[in-house]
Amino acid sequence: MTIYHKIETPFTRDMEGTKKLIEGTYRNECVDFLKDNRWIFTEKVDGTNIRVIWDGHKVSFAGRSDNADIHGLLIEKLQDYFQGNTNEEIFEEKFGETPVVFYGEGFGGKIQKGSAYRPTPDFIMFDVKVGDTWLERENVDEIATAFSVETVPILLEGTIAEAVEYMKKKPNSVVAFEEKIMEGLIGTPGARLTDFRGNRIITKIKECDF
Repeated sequence: MTIYHKIETPFTRDMEGTKKLIEGTYRNECVDFLKDNRWIFTEKVDGTNIRVIWDGHKVSFAGRSDNADIHGLLIEKLQDYFQGNTNEEIFEEKFGETPVVFYGEGFGGKIQKGSAYRPTPDFIMFDVKVGDTWLERENVDEIATAFSVETVPILLEGTIAEAVEYMKKKPNSVVAFEEKIMEGLIGTPGARLTDFRGNRIITKIKECDF
């Protein structure tokens, strides 16, 4: 299964009244336990989920679902980044016949109307999974550099509460070329961790929730 997992907000939501998040009431006991530890927060980019899939022999592209449509101009951009003889050699050198998936966001013009991110579609990477293993951030950056691809920027290293306060200030996107309020942050613990069900511990803090 290569479809990217769902990312939940850290807090439960008032479903009978305001529909707003209830700060301090955590929906995941592991996030609650880790809330005061060091988390790494990257910018959440507003776009369409894209998977770059290396099956050990060839590369293919997919959206959030296997039958999702990808804009033609974005496909061309992905082909420039990841297809062709040189890129195939990079895949073979780094991964051999091991399956790998690059996860990122397609964003910019034609993806969002009047986008402040880019005038034309582009791709930004945020995760890499090799076999069943999620790579550390430094490894993701190294792979992205090899393919001349941008990665989502790290904006904060701190607690969940610090990330919430950061988003309450409605900061501008770092990725956007023009002034645009950031969509949110994606946070993972300073060490790669999973819960007792084997699910990756990860959370999102969206500007619209505050």
